[in-house]
Parts: sequence; C-alpha cells; structure tokens
Amino acid sequence: MNPSLSWLQFALYAGALLLITKPLGLFLVRVLDPQGRTFLDPIVRPFERLTYRLCGIASDREQSWREYALGLLAFSLVGLIFTYLILRFQDHLPLNPQHLPGLSPALAFNTAASFTTNTNWQSYGGEGTMSYLSQMVALTVPNFTSAAVGIGVAAALIRGIARASTHTVGNVWTDVVRVTYYVLFPLCVVFALGLVSQGMIQNFKPYTVAKTHEPYTVQQPQVDAAGNPVLGADGTTPVTVAGVIDTQTIAQGPMASQVAIKMLGTNGGGFTNANAAHPFENPTPLSNFFQMLAIFAIPSALTYTLGRMVNNQRHGWAVWGAMAALFVAGALVCWHAELSGNPIHQQLGVAAADGNLEGKEVRFGIFNSALFAVITTAASCGAVNAMHDSFTPLGGLVPLFNIQTGEVIFGGVGSGLYGMLIFVLLAVFIAGLMVGRTPEYLGKKIQAYDVKLVMLVLVVLSATILGGTAWASVSAWGLAGLNNAGPHGFTEMLYAYSSAVGNNGSAFAGLTANPASGDPHYNVTLGLGMLVGRFFMIVPILALAGNFAGKKRVPASTGTFQVEGFTFVGLLIGTVVLVGALTFLPALAMGPVVEHFLMRAGNLF
Repeated sequence: MNPSLSWLQFALYAGALLLITKPLGLFLVRVLDPQGRTFLDPIVRPFERLTYRLCGIASDREQSWREYALGLLAFSLVGLIFTYLILRFQDHLPLNPQHLPGLSPALAFNTAASFTTNTNWQSYGGEGTMSYLSQMVALTVPNFTSAAVGIGVAAALIRGIARASTHTVGNVWTDVVRVTYYVLFPLCVVFALGLVSQGMIQNFKPYTVAKTHEPYTVQQPQVDAAGNPVLGADGTTPVTVAGVIDTQTIAQGPMASQVAIKMLGTNGGGFTNANAAHPFENPTPLSNFFQMLAIFAIPSALTYTLGRMVNNQRHGWAVWGAMAALFVAGALVCWHAELSGNPIHQQLGVAAADGNLEGKEVRFGIFNSALFAVITTAASCGAVNAMHDSFTPLGGLVPLFNIQTGEVIFGGVGSGLYGMLIFVLLAVFIAGLMVGRTPEYLGKKIQAYDVKLVMLVLVVLSATILGGTAWASVSAWGLAGLNNAGPHGFTEMLYAYSSAVGNNGSAFAGLTANPASGDPHYNVTLGLGMLVGRFFMIVPILALAGNFAGKKRVPASTGTFQVEGFTFVGLLIGTVVLVGALTFLPALAMGPVVEHFLMRAGNLF
C-alpha cells in the first residue's frame, strides 16, 4: 500500500473509533443500569423479563462483591464443563457432516478453558477439528458469555468507585443478561449481516471437494494398513512416498455468526486455522477494516461509560487518551519494523522498499497486517490476519509487549478497562508517595488493602507468565513443541504463556501445543494459565470494588492529585510502560531483542 494511503487509513480508523466512542458509551451506561431505558426495550425487555422468571433471578436485588464473585465463578464453571462435554463427544452429536472425532481430554480441557476465559487460544485447526455444533454452541456461546462477564466486572468496579458507604456492586446475573441481550447480540446480528454482504459464508453445507486447476506432486508419510506412519531403519524417521494431489477441500459452515462475536467480544477464536487471513473469514479490505474497528469498539466506549458513571467525563477521556497514545506508538513501531524488512533478505536481492512480506496475506499488505497485529494484542482478541511468528524481531516484540502490559491499551471488553484502572490506582498511589500525602482517587483514599490487591493482580499474572515460560524452556516437552531454535524459539514459548495468561489467544505460529505424540503438557499448562489469568485477576478486582464501595467520600483539596489532563495521562502511560518493562525486559532481552541484533549480524533462526 502507498504510504500516504496507509496514513489516510490510519487517520480514518482513529476517527471512526473516536466517533463511535461517545454514543456507544452512553448506550452502555443505560444498559448497565437495570432501570435504564434504551430504544431496544420494546423488543428486548419481554425476553429479559422471561429470562429472569425462568432462571429465578431477582433482578432488583443487588449483591456484595463476594456474592457477585461466587455467582460469576459458578456461572463460568458450568460453562467450562458444558463446553468440555460437547467437545469430547461431538462425534455422537448432530451437525457434524464431516464426521469429525471428539477431542482428546487435554485438548478439550484447553479449549474449554480458553473459550470460558475469553482467551480463545486454539491448539487445533478449526475446520479440521470442530463440528458445526461445536463451532456454534461450544465455542460461540462462550464468546457471548465470557464477553458479558468481562463487561459486568468492569461495571462492578466502576460502581464501587462511584458509590460511597455501601456494600453492593450490582447483580452479576442482571449484568450478564442485559449486556448479552442489549449489546452483544444486536450488534452481532447487524455485524454478521454486514460480513455476509462482503462474501463471508454462513451455511450448513458439507465441505466442498473441488478439482485443482493443475495436479501437483508432494511427499506424503507412508502408512501401514492400520493407518500408522511407517518408520525408517533408524526407527524414528518417517518413510515418505510421492503422492499426486488433484483435489482440494473447501470448508463451509456457519462462519459469519462466529466471526461477528469473535471480534466484537474480543474473543478471537477463528472458524478456520488461518483465522482472519482466510478469504472466507476476511473477504475484502472493507471487512478487514470493520473487523479491526469492532475489536476496539466496546473497549473504547467503556472509557466514556467510566467518565459518565463516576461523574467525571474528563477522567474518562484522559484514560482514553492514555490508551490511544500507547496504541499509536505501538502501531508506528510495528509498522516501521515491518517496512524496514530483513537486511539479510535485502542482501539476497529483495528490494528494501518491499519490506517484510513473509507470513502476510498479500491482499492486506504490510500496513494492514501490522495494524491488525497491534490492535488484536492491544485488545485481548487474538484474531490474526498475519502470522506474528514471521514478523521481524522488533515487529513481533510490539504485539508481545502489548499482551504483557495486561492488554490495557483499550484491551478486552471490560477486562481492558478494569486492567487499566489497576494501573490508574497504582499511578495515583505513586503520585501520592511523591508529594508525601495519602493518595486519593475520585474522592476515595487509597489505603494499604487496596494497594495489596493491586499488587496481587500484577504479581500473579507476571509470575504465571514467566514461571510457565521458564518451565517449558528447560523441559523436553517444551522444546519438542518449537519450530525454531535460539532466541526465536524462546520467544515462541514466552509469547504462548503471555497470550494464555493474558487471555489474548494469538500465537507465534511456530509453536505446536498439540503435538502428534499427544503430549498434554502444553495444553494443560496453558489451560491452567488461562484460568489463573482470568479469575485470579477478576476476584481481587471485585474485592477492590467492594472495598471502594464501602469507603466514605472525602472532599477534594488543593493537594488532591487531578486524574485528568496531560500530567495524569503522562504518569499513567509511564506506569504502564515501566511496570511492563521492569517485569518482562529480561525475558524480552533473551528473545526478540537479542534476535534483532543477531539478525543485523547475519543470523536467522
């Protein structure tokens, strides 16, 4: 793409995001108020009331943070078990025209944990593993519920900050129902129809087997009568035979409905293995643009919701400004790194102006690939339209660092905002220490208990990421799953655990977490990491919400730190970057940083 057109598209994207932030944020304010009225009430309200009656929900009864947390954990556990059972026994269930087998226990656990926690990491190729029922029910339904849970937790934290001298933070069942019925479902219907208009498929047909234009020959593993690979004389090397390929299988299925919620709910799980690089999942430049916009739409709007609910709109815009500044910086660094390309390739005759096109869909090019990568990792989405494994070392460092900051640069639906509010509290606490007074945030004193909860969130997440990576890097099972050696291989492992614990779901494509040997270590450890990253963050945040709700409000004074304006934005950005840098810089230095210098010296991995 012409650089001037890339800049124009970047400006259009930023403008469109800013344009939808206020109206969608106002709509979310009304939805998160159980008594709020919306233009959808005549249609949706009867279904909402029916749901309350059928489920025995007392929608007018608010809950303490403990009740909210217990309800959320129970709801998530039921969803995890439900998803696991469908995946294990999909071969006995309907809507499986390809007669795909059930998943192994380890893979079913990994996938169930992944979709329950809004991670949507995939240790499988969607079109070769999942039946239509699994895609629609086991995967798409948790896309809605996990997104609704994230928004509900953000709302509970905002209520805790906004209220005073109370012990309630909302009702988890009301929040989940209203967010699903009024926000996620209507938006997804409209978005799915728009995607279908661009050529995305939505059907229940069996896969299509088509003749190729030209047959070609490949080397295939030789198998015995039982279908097992035949090994050579050394007992380890598979024997291969020439095979002629003259057909190809074209996936079909209910794709648009899943892609809509995977983007709007910052889920990211692809219907196909190639995800948003597949021409069915991302048919046109317009569908690519709107999918990127959908990823940030709700997280961006929630900053306006924050400002309105705490009665300080300038604070909401300040949080938005910090997120936007971090996003723009990351996008420009990643774009520049990919445009600069690989000097070794340039020595072999590749024009420097071509940049690094490896692993990118030529329909989208370098700019749209880099922009998509930054957006999907700044949010906890994980959908990809290019392989991050093929980015330059510095280009791949940006998505990795986005995840390691806690994905608070807009972040996931709900999770991005409550993650950023953790950094807001830390920034205000640091500011209070610098001036020698008890820090206050929006009229509430930040005390030792609050700081302990903040640090618990930060320490648990970083320890799980680094601990999992360290274990894999010194284990035979961890090294066996790598596709690359040296620092690039280390980055594959670091990215995997960062993505899982950070509930992102994207991957450096070289890592094989579901090997042919059936070794369960990656599936199990990554699945556990997803659960830790989700619920060991949510529970302390709800405890923080309950503690703030019980505080008395203190009047502002001349020494109160203002949480709006450039000083606050700068301090917040600095806190996010420094916490991420101090925590993960040693690991990043062993991976993408050293790989960059080795690449400049002529070494590739």
